[in-house]
Amino acid sequence: CDFVKSLLLQIGQEMLEEEAQEAETEKMQYMEEHCPALSIPGCTQDLQELCRKLHKQIDLVDEERYDMDIKVTKSNKEIYDLKLKIQDLNGRFKKPVLKKVRMSADAMLAALLGSKHKVSMDLRANLKQVKKEVKDEVGEKQTGDWRKNIEDKTGMGGRKKMFETEA
Repeated sequence: CDFVKSLLLQIGQEMLEEEAQEAETEKMQYMEEHCPALSIPGCTQDLQELCRKLHKQIDLVDEERYDMDIKVTKSNKEIYDLKLKIQDLNGRFKKPVLKKVRMSADAMLAALLGSKHKVSMDLRANLKQVKKEVKDEVGEKQTGDWRKNIEDKTGMGGRKKMFETEA
Protein backbone atom coordinates (compact mmCIF):
# COMPACT_ATOMS: atom_id res chain seq x y z
CA CYS A 1 0.00 0.00 0.00
CA ASP A 2 2.82 2.40 0.86
CA PHE A 3 4.52 1.53 -2.39
CA VAL A 4 1.40 2.40 -4.38
CA LYS A 5 1.02 5.72 -2.54
CA SER A 6 4.60 6.72 -3.21
CA LEU A 7 4.25 5.71 -6.87
CA LEU A 8 1.07 7.80 -7.25
CA LEU A 9 2.76 10.77 -5.58
CA GLN A 10 5.74 10.54 -7.96
CA ILE A 11 3.46 10.36 -11.00
CA GLY A 12 1.41 13.35 -9.73
CA GLN A 13 4.57 15.35 -9.08
CA GLU A 14 5.89 14.64 -12.59
CA MET A 15 2.55 15.70 -14.09
CA LEU A 16 2.65 18.99 -12.14
CA GLU A 17 6.18 19.69 -13.37
CA GLU A 18 5.14 19.00 -16.96
CA GLU A 19 2.13 21.35 -16.63
CA ALA A 20 4.39 24.09 -15.24
CA GLN A 21 6.82 23.66 -18.16
CA GLU A 22 3.95 23.77 -20.67
CA ALA A 23 2.58 26.95 -19.08
CA GLU A 24 6.04 28.54 -19.23
CA THR A 25 6.48 27.63 -22.92
CA GLU A 26 3.00 28.96 -23.76
CA LYS A 27 3.84 32.20 -21.96
CA MET A 28 7.10 32.58 -23.87
CA GLN A 29 5.37 31.92 -27.21
CA TYR A 30 2.65 34.48 -26.43
CA MET A 31 5.26 37.10 -25.48
CA GLU A 32 7.25 36.47 -28.67
CA GLU A 33 4.13 36.78 -30.82
CA HIS A 34 2.65 39.91 -29.24
CA CYS A 35 5.70 41.81 -27.92
CA PRO A 36 8.51 42.43 -30.41
CA ALA A 37 12.10 42.55 -29.16
CA LEU A 38 13.50 45.95 -28.20
CA SER A 39 16.20 47.55 -30.29
CA ILE A 40 18.12 49.81 -27.91
CA PRO A 41 19.97 52.08 -30.42
CA GLY A 42 16.72 52.98 -32.20
CA CYS A 43 14.88 53.58 -28.92
CA THR A 44 17.13 56.43 -27.82
CA GLN A 45 16.59 58.24 -31.10
CA ASP A 46 12.85 57.72 -30.85
CA LEU A 47 12.88 59.03 -27.29
CA GLN A 48 14.87 62.09 -28.34
CA GLU A 49 12.42 62.80 -31.16
CA LEU A 50 9.49 62.37 -28.78
CA CYS A 51 11.12 64.76 -26.30
CA ARG A 52 11.68 67.34 -29.06
CA LYS A 53 8.03 67.11 -30.11
CA LEU A 54 6.88 67.48 -26.51
CA HIS A 55 9.15 70.51 -25.99
CA LYS A 56 7.73 72.14 -29.12
CA GLN A 57 4.19 71.54 -27.86
CA ILE A 58 5.13 72.96 -24.44
CA ASP A 59 6.56 76.08 -26.11
CA LEU A 60 3.39 76.55 -28.16
CA VAL A 61 1.18 76.16 -25.10
CA ASP A 62 3.34 78.65 -23.14
CA GLU A 63 3.06 81.18 -25.97
CA GLU A 64 -0.72 80.77 -26.04
CA ARG A 65 -0.91 81.12 -22.25
CA TYR A 66 1.21 84.28 -22.38
CA ASP A 67 -1.00 85.74 -25.13
CA MET A 68 -4.12 84.91 -23.12
CA ASP A 69 -2.64 86.57 -20.02
CA ILE A 70 -1.96 89.74 -21.98
CA LYS A 71 -5.50 89.73 -23.40
CA VAL A 72 -6.95 89.27 -19.91
CA THR A 73 -4.90 92.12 -18.45
CA LYS A 74 -5.91 94.42 -21.33
CA SER A 75 -9.57 93.56 -20.90
CA ASN A 76 -9.33 94.08 -17.12
CA LYS A 77 -7.80 97.52 -17.70
CA GLU A 78 -10.54 98.39 -20.19
CA ILE A 79 -13.19 97.27 -17.69
CA TYR A 80 -11.60 99.43 -14.99
CA ASP A 81 -11.44 102.45 -17.33
CA LEU A 82 -15.09 101.98 -18.32
CA LYS A 83 -16.09 101.79 -14.66
CA LEU A 84 -14.30 105.08 -14.04
CA LYS A 85 -16.10 106.67 -17.00
CA ILE A 86 -19.45 105.45 -15.68
CA GLN A 87 -18.69 106.93 -12.27
CA ASP A 88 -17.73 110.23 -13.90
CA LEU A 89 -20.95 110.27 -15.92
CA ASN A 90 -23.11 109.49 -12.90
CA GLY A 91 -21.32 112.01 -10.75
CA ARG A 92 -18.86 111.59 -7.99
CA PHE A 93 -19.69 109.39 -5.06
CA LYS A 94 -20.62 111.60 -2.18
CA LYS A 95 -20.01 110.52 1.35
CA PRO A 96 -23.14 110.93 3.43
CA VAL A 97 -23.00 113.48 6.20
CA LEU A 98 -23.06 111.64 9.48
CA LYS A 99 -24.92 113.04 12.43
CA LYS A 100 -22.93 113.73 15.54
CA VAL A 101 -24.38 111.69 18.35
CA ARG A 102 -23.63 112.56 21.93
CA MET A 103 -23.48 109.53 24.13
CA SER A 104 -22.36 109.09 27.66
CA ALA A 105 -19.97 106.32 28.62
CA ASP A 106 -22.83 104.42 30.29
CA ALA A 107 -24.96 104.64 27.14
CA MET A 108 -22.06 103.41 24.99
CA LEU A 109 -21.45 100.43 27.26
CA ALA A 110 -25.16 99.63 27.30
CA ALA A 111 -25.26 99.77 23.49
CA LEU A 112 -22.17 97.57 23.14
CA LEU A 113 -22.88 95.01 25.85
CA GLY A 114 -26.63 94.91 25.51
CA SER A 115 -29.33 95.07 28.14
CA LYS A 116 -28.16 91.96 30.02
CA HIS A 117 -25.02 93.55 31.41
CA LYS A 118 -25.54 96.57 33.59
CA VAL A 119 -22.21 98.32 34.01
CA SER A 120 -21.96 101.78 35.44
CA MET A 121 -18.98 103.75 34.31
CA ASP A 122 -18.79 106.76 36.56
CA LEU A 123 -15.34 108.10 35.83
CA ARG A 124 -15.53 110.84 38.43
CA ALA A 125 -16.33 108.47 41.29
CA ASN A 126 -12.76 107.22 41.60
CA LEU A 127 -11.11 110.64 41.35
CA LYS A 128 -9.41 112.24 44.29
CA GLN A 129 -11.11 115.36 45.69
CA VAL A 130 -8.86 118.44 45.73
CA LYS A 131 -9.83 121.75 47.29
CA LYS A 132 -8.74 124.94 45.59
CA GLU A 133 -6.92 127.52 47.67
CA VAL A 134 -7.45 131.10 46.70
CA LYS A 135 -4.36 133.29 46.94
CA ASP A 136 -5.09 136.84 47.94
CA GLU A 137 -1.67 138.21 46.93
CA VAL A 138 -2.18 137.44 43.24
CA GLY A 139 -5.53 139.17 43.24
CA GLU A 140 -4.13 142.36 44.85
CA LYS A 141 -1.40 142.78 42.23
CA GLN A 142 -3.85 142.61 39.34
CA THR A 143 -6.29 145.13 40.83
CA GLY A 144 -3.87 148.00 40.22
CA ASP A 145 -3.97 150.43 37.31
CA TRP A 146 -3.30 148.54 34.10
CA ARG A 147 -2.11 151.67 32.26
CA LYS A 148 0.75 152.07 34.68
CA ASN A 149 1.87 148.46 34.14
CA ILE A 150 1.88 148.94 30.36
CA GLU A 151 3.90 152.14 30.53
CA ASP A 152 6.48 150.47 32.80
CA LYS A 153 6.89 147.47 30.50
CA THR A 154 7.14 149.37 27.19
CA GLY A 155 10.55 149.71 25.58
CA MET A 156 13.67 147.68 26.29
CA GLY A 157 13.85 148.79 29.89
CA GLY A 158 10.33 147.58 30.53
CA ARG A 159 11.13 144.13 29.22
CA LYS A 160 14.16 143.99 31.40
CA LYS A 161 12.07 144.87 34.44
CA MET A 162 9.51 142.22 33.52
CA PHE A 163 12.18 139.48 33.43
CA GLU A 164 13.84 140.70 36.62
CA THR A 165 10.59 140.77 38.60
CA GLU A 166 9.50 137.31 37.49
CA ALA A 167 12.86 135.70 38.29
